[in-house]
Parts: sequence; C-alpha cells; structure tokens
Amino acid sequence: MIVDLHTHIFPSEIASMAVDKLKRASHTHPFSDGTSAGLVKSRQEAGIDCCVILPVATSPKQVVHMNDRAILTNDLYTETGLLSFGGMHPDYPDWKQELSRLARAGVKGIKLHPVYQNVELDDLRYLRIMDRAAELGLITLTHAGLDVGFPGAVFCTPEMVLHIYQELGGIPLVLAHMGGWRQWDGVERLVAQTPFYLDTAYCMGQITPLEGEPWTGGSLDTMSREQFLRFVEVFGAQRILFGTDSPWQDQKQEVGMVRSLPISQAEKDAILGGNAAKLLKL
Repeated sequence: MIVDLHTHIFPSEIASMAVDKLKRASHTHPFSDGTSAGLVKSRQEAGIDCCVILPVATSPKQVVHMNDRAILTNDLYTETGLLSFGGMHPDYPDWKQELSRLARAGVKGIKLHPVYQNVELDDLRYLRIMDRAAELGLITLTHAGLDVGFPGAVFCTPEMVLHIYQELGGIPLVLAHMGGWRQWDGVERLVAQTPFYLDTAYCMGQITPLEGEPWTGGSLDTMSREQFLRFVEVFGAQRILFGTDSPWQDQKQEVGMVRSLPISQAEKDAILGGNAAKLLKL
C-alpha cells in the first residue's frame, strides 16, 4: 500500500484562484489543478492508494467549515482514496470542543501551519491543542522549517521541536518536510532525540523556481540524497512517512525517487506506505 500523507486541495470553485495565488507567492509551478478530481487522477497515475489532505486554517473563522468539508471528504474515501485531516487554528476559541467533534467523526488528525498562522509551534496555544489532540487519539501534522512562500520566516525550528518533546512527551506528531524544510542539519542534530515522525514532502529532487523573487538563480536546493539516506539510518525508516505536498510535486516522480533509493525493499515499503497505514490504522 502506498500512502501520500501530505497533499492539498481546494474547493473546486476557488481552486484555480488559490493555486495561482500560491504559485505567484512561491514562484514555483503546480503539477495538478488543486481540485479533488485532479488529486484522484494524479494518485491513480502514480499508483498511490491513499492521499491524506491537509487543510490549513489561516484564520479562526475557517475552522468549522473546513472541518465540515473534511468529514464529508472522508465519507467518500472508498470511492476516491482521499482522506482528510481537520484544520485547527491556535486562536480558535472552541478548540477543545472542535477537537472532540473531529475525534467523534473518525477524523484521523489535524494540520497546523505555524507560518501561515503566525505563531511559533512551541507557543502555549499550540501545546494545549497538541496535548488534547493526543489524548483524543488524533495525530498532529505540522509544517516545519522554512516555507517556500515566506523566505526567512521560521515558526517551527528544531529547538522548538525539542522543547515540545520536553513539555508533551511522545505525542503522535508528524513534522513535515523531513522535520524542518532547509533546516536539516539542525533536525539531524536535535530532532533525532525525539520519537516524532518526519514526512518527505518537498524534500527530494530539484525544484526549479519560476522567474522572479523570492527564489532566483536556477534550482532550489532540497535535501541531498546523501543526507536523506543518513536520515533513514539515524531516525530509522519506521519514522519516515511518504509525502509529496501535491499539487507542488509530481506524485509519480516522488514514488519513483523512493523506489530508486539504495535501501532495502522492506524500508522502501515502510516509507511509501507501511508506516502511514499503521499510524492511520488503515
């Protein structure tokens, strides 16, 4: 089973506008149209069995509507192969009740995005959300490190991750982008001390930015193959989860990259889906 634990879609009526806005902010190009139909088509072409959608609440007022949509998406999982996490914002006042509602509805987890939400990940508002989510059996998946659309903005550092572990212990936490996008040396040094998971989204291969700021001059550096293989050794393949950040990476190409790694077949199978299937209880 292949599971892409890190994908994004938008409602069909705003997908084109949303993808175009993000394209202009990041100066990178998408590989699908940002709709649920586009993601289904992409996952089928890549041979992916399940895609997990990660909604990002950029304001508290989006939370309930976003989660209503997540629950409806999950009702169609057997038809589409798409599962959705819920969204949560650190300033949403009824966070306890909303987390309970998600758990009762069978939603598997929540997505946090410290950069878009302008709050550091070890802030008390996030700590209490993650702690309660863990009590309810919900996974938390968070953006970590830099963000391609916000050069220089870091709201989740390896040091913050270590602080979270010290405060909350071994909660079910997934750190996107191999623990911290373009902060991988610090991740390797500090995050390895924790039991948290890493996802591979937007970390392999070369990203060619479009012309203009913020990223210029050829390809955008991602994690080197050598460092990725070292992460498999240091963290263990059982802590690494396949993700693509679709529509921002080519799902078929990303599956091929994992399959081409000089690691055992058991490790490839674990990364591509075995670990996620166990975590999600699929």
